[in-house]
Formats: sequence, C-alpha cells, structure tokens
Amino acid sequence: MPDKNLAPVCGLYCGTCEYLGSRCPGCVAAMGKPFWTAMMEIDVCPLHDCCASRKQLEHCGLCDEFPCKIFLELSDPAMTDKEAEESLLARKNTLRRRKEVGTEKWLGEII
Repeated sequence: MPDKNLAPVCGLYCGTCEYLGSRCPGCVAAMGKPFWTAMMEIDVCPLHDCCASRKQLEHCGLCDEFPCKIFLELSDPAMTDKEAEESLLARKNTLRRRKEVGTEKWLGEII
C-alpha cells in the first residue's frame, strides 16, 4: 500500500525529495513542519496550516477556494520564475487528479 505520508497537501510527492529520510520524514509525517520551514523561519508550512490544520482537508485540491492566494504565491525561492510557474502548473494538475481518483490511487499511478 502506498505511503500517504509522502502525499502532502500541496501536490508534491515527498518520495522524490532528496531530503526524505535524512532531514525530513515527509510533510504529512512532519505535520506540516518539513525541513525547509526552519530555513524560512516559519513554524509550519502555510499550505499545511490552512488545508490540513484549519480546514481539515487531505489536500488543497479538495478546497472550494483552490487555487487560493496562499497556494499561488508559495514557491521555492531557489527556483527561477519559469521553474516556479512550471511547478505550480504541475501541482495544480496533480491535485486535480488526486481529487478525481483519490490519493491512494494517485500514489499507485506515480510510484
């Protein structure tokens, strides 16, 4: 069975992250406090806080406000503008697919 701890609210897949295991257990397992929150000097990922903590949703794609301002504006500062735009589009598509088929089936499709 695929590990849902590797399917965070934002549409990424933690299973391909170079920090998984060594610096981070995955966004879901870290309860929205992955390795990068300390570097950005924030307590918790804003997407996780909004989606999982406040709205009690499995992922952003299930939200009536998707894609919201938080989702559209949060990006990896190490990415170029083009990379960030491509990542945003990919995450939107991923979350639409997860909403359509469910997270477990989606994980089975990608791994």
